[in-house]
Formats: sequence, structure tokens, C-alpha cells
Amino acid sequence: MKSDIVLAGVGGQGILSIAAIIGLAAIENKLFLKQSEVHGMSQRGGDVQSHLRLSDKPIYSDLIPYGKADLIISVEPMESLRYLPWLSKSGWLVTNSTPFINITDYPPIEEILKEVRKVRNHRIIDADRIAKESGSARSGNMVILGAASPHLDLPFSSLQNAVRKQFQKKGEDIVAVNLKALIAGRNA
Repeated sequence: MKSDIVLAGVGGQGILSIAAIIGLAAIENKLFLKQSEVHGMSQRGGDVQSHLRLSDKPIYSDLIPYGKADLIISVEPMESLRYLPWLSKSGWLVTNSTPFINITDYPPIEEILKEVRKVRNHRIIDADRIAKESGSARSGNMVILGAASPHLDLPFSSLQNAVRKQFQKKGEDIVAVNLKALIAGRNA
């Protein structure tokens, strides 16, 4: 088993929480894990990305080569396009349809989604709407993770356990709303 995953988004969208949850689920399944992340400009609305490499064998590098990612999970549609060079020909792109407009010359969303649709294996969901319907507008990242979960080589129950661990310090209400968003994303 080997899975190379690129996570993409904008600062404040919960990319690093997704990485932590996938990591916890991988550890629960006794997998090896390497992660790298870039979040230097994240507090100013800049891009945030993380490479996650999971395997049942030792991993020697935390960076995914161009054209080798099995999955791109993106909470922001334009950011998903930035990382397409990493996606393998058989890889999946799962992205939110709702833009986080943080620049003055943000392209029309229709143009961005048209480019996403050119990717052979893609899923576009309105994670922001689903998150609101699930009880918290801030849980869009869990909706996207749920939508991407069929493409992860991890049991869904392990992702649920990881959500519980990740958010337990914030209280049962936060755990419950994030689990609800994760399940809603899986069902979307």
C-alpha cells in the first residue's frame, strides 16, 4: 500500500487539520507516514499546502515528485489548479466549488471550474454549503475530507476516530459537528 496526497488551500481553511486527521488515521492503521507542509503566508490569506505520504513500507522522502500524487484534496478551487503538476494520470482531484477570494484579480469561478473539469478523475462539491447545513460553516475542511475519503486507502472508521482525537480538547459539540460534516462530505 502506498498513497501520496497533496493538500491545498488558503490559510485558515483547515488544511493542517486535514493533514493531522489523515496522519492519526494512518498511525491507527500502523502505516508509515511522512509529511511536509508550507504555511508561511497562511495568516495573511496565502496558500497552504502539505504533502502526505502513507505506506505500509518505510518512506524515505516527505516530498511527492511531479506526476506522482494519487490524490489532491483542495478546500479552495484555484489552489487545486496550482498543484495539478503533482497529480498522476490516474490520480483524483477533490475540490470545493466555493472560492476564497483573497486577491483582487481572482479569475471568474466558472473558468477555474472549467479547468478542474478537464482533470479526468475529479470531484467538485460545494463544501461550504454542506458545512453550513451540517451545523458549522467552519467545517468545510471536514466535508472535503469526507468527499475525498473513498480515494484514501484508510478505513472511514479510522478517519472518524481521528476526528474525535483531533477535536476532543474543544468539546463534544465541536467533535459532533465535525463528524457530521465528515459524513455529509462522504455522502455528497
